[in-house]
Amino acid sequence: MNLRKWMVLILALVMVLSVAACSPQEEAPAEEPETPAEEPAEEPAEEPAEPAEDYSSYPEKPIVVFQGFAPGGGSDALAQLTQPFLGEILDITFVNQYIPGATGAIAWTQLAKSTDPDGYTISITNTPMLQTNYIMNEDITYNITELTPIANVVTDPGLIVVGADSPFETIEDLMAAAEADPEGITVGNSGVGGDDFFSTLIFQMETGLKFILVPFEGDGPSWQAAAGGQIDASFNNLGITFPQIEAGTLRPLAIFAEERDPNIPDIPTMKELGYDIVNGSSRGYSAPAGLPQPILDELIAAFEEMGNDPEFLQAAADRALPVDIKTGDEYAEYLRGHEDIFGQIWEEVKSEYTQ
Repeated sequence: MNLRKWMVLILALVMVLSVAACSPQEEAPAEEPETPAEEPAEEPAEEPAEPAEDYSSYPEKPIVVFQGFAPGGGSDALAQLTQPFLGEILDITFVNQYIPGATGAIAWTQLAKSTDPDGYTISITNTPMLQTNYIMNEDITYNITELTPIANVVTDPGLIVVGADSPFETIEDLMAAAEADPEGITVGNSGVGGDDFFSTLIFQMETGLKFILVPFEGDGPSWQAAAGGQIDASFNNLGITFPQIEAGTLRPLAIFAEERDPNIPDIPTMKELGYDIVNGSSRGYSAPAGLPQPILDELIAAFEEMGNDPEFLQAAADRALPVDIKTGDEYAEYLRGHEDIFGQIWEEVKSEYTQ
């Protein structure tokens, strides 16, 4: 091959290589960065549950008992009867705190409004005063929904007593005198709003008779006035007047119970005479609302054990105090029922006592 042909061939080869070198090379597609696997969201850490309150060692210290009346009355009689037995069962002592005034309302307002429901402060609660305080007086703001009823213990029946020298030998004698001299017979009670006051109202409503009502500052002054002849009769309670009946200072005429009482078996009930008059003062114990259930259960168990103790039952009988154990829900229902009854009675008569 001549030189000219070799030169042409070399030149052609150079051009081919140059073109190839200048051609853009196809780039490999860029790899997409791997998306990190989505980690599950962390659940918020659970708050540690608060340990449940442990009430197994209750009670660990003395229990304070409010009394809404002065020493020596029906509440105090209940305290002296029950607390030695309850203290032995619960293995603690009770400390009675007397807060008299306003027919118990001062003590019960303090219990309902400003007492911790820890089981270490309770109160004796008396019907009907517990309810009639706020039924009759709008300035009293507590009510039974702000309490935890624990147990009723006794229901002290109402009765009518006269002095030993009274001309009235029987209830029929007293009723005949009231019929012959309308509103000429004076009868005492322990104060407006108390059970004796309402016993008198119920008596008047059932019999159609009218008395002159004379309120006193408690049961004692009322029966003392009857014994001394200052009034014709006293509407009172058996447990309060029984020592004077036994001593012959007072003469009972009738009792406001379902059945005759074995302590005064010769004295008729008003029901026997055809009048539906059953009334008295029930006395029990309550705590502030919100009392923990285990503490309530412990206290209820103590009252029920006491109520089955023959020694306790004999001690109550010796004081002419009829045991009437009602606990928990039963006691609460009992209080609500009395609230309705006394509310209805007050509606019928309040115009005579309010301006």
